[in-house]
Amino acid sequence: MAEYQLIVEGMSCASCVGRVEKALNKVDGVVSASVNVATERATVQTAHEINMDSLFKAVEDAGYHAIAPPSEDDEQQVILSIGEMSCASCVNRIEKALNKVAGVKSTQVNLATEKATVIGNHLDVAQLIQSVEDAGYTAQFLDEKKAQVIKPKQPSLWPVIISALLALPLVLPMLLEPFGIHWMLPALVQLILATPVQFILGARFYRSAWKAVKAFTGNMDLLVAMGTSAAYGLSLYQLIKWWGSGSMPHLYFESSAVIITLILFGKWLEARAKHQTTKAIEALSTLRPETATVKRGDKVLVLPIDQVKLDDIVLIKPGERIPVDGVIIEGASSSDESMITGESLPVSKQVNDYVTGGAINGEGLLTVRTTAVQAQSMLAKIIQLVESAQAKKAPIQRIVDRISAIFVPVILVIALLTLLAWGITQGNWEEALLNAVAVLVIACPCALGLATPTSIMVGTGIAARHGILIKDAQALETVHSIKAVAFDKTGTLTIGKPELVSFKSIPNMDDNQLLAIAATIQAGSEHPLAKAVLQAANERQLQYSYVQNLENIAGSGIRATVNEHCYVLGSSRWMQTLQADFGDLQNSVPALEAKGCTISWLAEQRADNVKILALLGFSDVVKEEAGPAIAALHQLGVKSIMLTGDNVSAANNVGKQLEIDEIVAQVMPMDKADKIYQMQKQYGKVAMVGDGVNDAPALAAADIGIAMGTGTDVAMQTAAITLMRGNPLLIADTIDISRKTYNKIKQNLFWAFFYNVIGVPLAALGLLNPMIAGAAMALSSVSVVTNALLLKRWKPKA
Repeated sequence: MAEYQLIVEGMSCASCVGRVEKALNKVDGVVSASVNVATERATVQTAHEINMDSLFKAVEDAGYHAIAPPSEDDEQQVILSIGEMSCASCVNRIEKALNKVAGVKSTQVNLATEKATVIGNHLDVAQLIQSVEDAGYTAQFLDEKKAQVIKPKQPSLWPVIISALLALPLVLPMLLEPFGIHWMLPALVQLILATPVQFILGARFYRSAWKAVKAFTGNMDLLVAMGTSAAYGLSLYQLIKWWGSGSMPHLYFESSAVIITLILFGKWLEARAKHQTTKAIEALSTLRPETATVKRGDKVLVLPIDQVKLDDIVLIKPGERIPVDGVIIEGASSSDESMITGESLPVSKQVNDYVTGGAINGEGLLTVRTTAVQAQSMLAKIIQLVESAQAKKAPIQRIVDRISAIFVPVILVIALLTLLAWGITQGNWEEALLNAVAVLVIACPCALGLATPTSIMVGTGIAARHGILIKDAQALETVHSIKAVAFDKTGTLTIGKPELVSFKSIPNMDDNQLLAIAATIQAGSEHPLAKAVLQAANERQLQYSYVQNLENIAGSGIRATVNEHCYVLGSSRWMQTLQADFGDLQNSVPALEAKGCTISWLAEQRADNVKILALLGFSDVVKEEAGPAIAALHQLGVKSIMLTGDNVSAANNVGKQLEIDEIVAQVMPMDKADKIYQMQKQYGKVAMVGDGVNDAPALAAADIGIAMGTGTDVAMQTAAITLMRGNPLLIADTIDISRKTYNKIKQNLFWAFFYNVIGVPLAALGLLNPMIAGAAMALSSVSVVTNALLLKRWKPKA
């Protein structure tokens, strides 16, 4: 007996379970199959060991998608939506609670997105949620596969309006006094107006404060609850003390009521502003069509998008949003990809071109074969990247977290010292209490908690809208200090579609015969030079075949056997290593290299020597944006470096044309990372820009790896930043948006600290009225979020 576990995606009800179980039980060797729709798990018992592919196929044939579950050693990531946070100290408390759960390696809680990202092994979601609830908050599991977008809660404005209407009569006498109007509400009326504001509309502060006290910690709501309760309590004491005396005691009901009203209003404005920071994710999520028109056999079905499978044939009408990633098998049209790549102009599409889900089909009817669905689609990956960047903390935020962890206890001590100092020295405990209240109310750690994440959210969101995908907050923070950018040449600074402009064979050999051999060797390769050879062979209508025994020599070339002869096709450097005799063909090299051509050689490898058969010269066109891109980097004070495996002459030709500061040519892929390390010692922080598999080590070695979205998935996965268009001008734009975002972070932190550094001493010295303190506290949070939102005005040069 053997047992297999599968994860089955796409099930929605009990009938789905029956269908999947029935399909699995038909597989040869299966004894029993049980499926759980809640956990999306299938457990299959077999009489003997079988190939799991047969189980996967059975599930696929039943109309669902199956994958192998993660191994026991795989690291998990769980994302929770957190409710009832109010400030940076709440963030610290939740992180501490989650870090105590078994299996948790790291936790990041983001106040702005109201999410917790937990990484570890064997994580129990229920246990994680329970730990958050025990800390005094609410938690909800977010299923990444369903791409849930949790918007910051937008509280109703009605509590604010009601609170303002009740507080206005209390504060009206103070507003009329400058005009010589001396009027005061009866004490009992003041009590009646202030009480619902304090204990009904302000109940949220007491609930949160009580949870903080139970957890032996503090938060902003504790400060507010203590401050307003002190003002309300003092007024109630004065009212009872002077009741029946006939004189009007000095009451402070207006202070507590106005403070609560202002803070409720500030919270409403803050939530409204935070809602604006999620617009980028919301805009991307709305690009997901809910249905697709699928052709299966003779039937044309309109199916929910989660029921579309790989290799399904999808029909896309003119003007429709493309539902899946796929390749066009019939039709021609244009595609508006502006919301995905930032490219403003429609892109023409024809047979064999790829289309991206979320783009809008233009004027033609398209038939597309599906190549990626749901979480594997480009749109899903983009959303995941942006959400990941917004959820993770920037390094500077960790300093803020350490400060905020001790902030509330320090404020409580300062408030107590203020009370004692004023009471003992002045003998006026009433005034002493009011000054202590002002200290508690002005000290708002909420602005500190929002200063960094709101800037990160807006910065990464606006960058994504313009085709710049930033993997995490650390990358966004690092880019601003980049001192040099290293470029790969082909596909980055050049178009990446070289043409075979020269083919010269040795005497007494037929050009077409040798070109056909070269095409046969290159037929299975995706390298740009190989495609150029195949294009030239096709233009001459030459016949070539595919060979199975290919050997790729990284950074050098390719070796293959054709008609029992061993051929090698590759660079001059490799031919020199093989001790090949270039003969008279060597004389043609200088003229080609002077034109910036890339040189390759076709040779026959024999038992005793390597005989050169033909010289191949390739030319690639420099992108028209490359020159302005290098100039834009120079304006930002950033050095430009070309790091290429191409020959020195070809590299110099492109480098001089673009006015690149430093050119490093003839570099093997495995040596590119070492070159990056050398540049880091010379310049400081270095970014690497590339688009190919051979660039992956250098992208990983650089302080920041930037991949062209037009390149390979390997490059995109390795890089910290992906440019959705092959426009090198976006590199300068990436540095620019990073610098502007980092400046916003510094501005926000300055204002957050400024409010407290100035406000707390003023309150302690008795120079700040509690109501003014409440207004300043509310204003601090709103100003921080509003300042971050100013980033939305940024426009890229690209």
